[in-house]
Amino acid sequence: MQTSNSITPAPTQSTPFRTDAATRRAARRDRVGRRRRLILAGALVAVGAVAGTGLTVNSSLAAQRVAETTALTESTGLAAEQLGAYAGVAQAKVHAEARDTLTLAEDTLSNVEGKIDVEPLASSVATLGDYEALPLDEVRDLTVSTRAEIRKADEAAKVHDREVAEREAAEALARANTPEGAKQTARAMAASKYGWGEAEFQCLVQLWTKESGWNYQAVNASSGAYGIVQAWPAEKLATAGADWRTNAATQISWGLDYIARGYGSPCAAWGHSQSLNWY
Repeated sequence: MQTSNSITPAPTQSTPFRTDAATRRAARRDRVGRRRRLILAGALVAVGAVAGTGLTVNSSLAAQRVAETTALTESTGLAAEQLGAYAGVAQAKVHAEARDTLTLAEDTLSNVEGKIDVEPLASSVATLGDYEALPLDEVRDLTVSTRAEIRKADEAAKVHDREVAEREAAEALARANTPEGAKQTARAMAASKYGWGEAEFQCLVQLWTKESGWNYQAVNASSGAYGIVQAWPAEKLATAGADWRTNAATQISWGLDYIARGYGSPCAAWGHSQSLNWY
């Protein structure tokens, strides 16, 4: 039997065959990968931009807050670390002003009662009295309006007091200008300024009763002598006061000085009048 010495060759490794479908899938994976890398890069850029913008905005806000804090510190006297409670401080300040205004208003009401119509001020006080339950802006407005009503009430009361004083002065002048009122003025003035007692005063009463009947408007028809003291010329009385025509006290002041300089006392002047019919 014939044997064969030939060797069967070993099988060779074949290169894998890539189909068209596999090629398309690979290309698609490459494109997706590139797209993802681009998206990631864009995201990183965007994040950086936002971060940069955020830093800028935060810096601006920080600067603004520092300025505001400085202003608030200067206006309120609060330390920077206390300004977190500024809203509470502002409320406390507004409420304190309201309380002070109410106290002033109550004092004003007490002072002007009976002098003026207090209803406008009392109404403002009643409304402001609820300041703890009202918005701060409203409390501020009510405080301002109540202060205005206080000023009005004060001014009205001053006008009232001035009118009362003028009326009382006019009434006092009218009383002093009566014969009895003039005598009381003369008695007091003679004693306080010249030391003349009751005896001298009685001489004065007789002297000026003869001259004018103690009438501050008396006029001598022939000579023009004027007033209680019958000064002649009448304008001499102006040295004692501009109101010499209407004020008995001014005439009396001039007459007592005239007697003191000319005669030394009312009784001496009365004696001269009795002898010569003038003094």
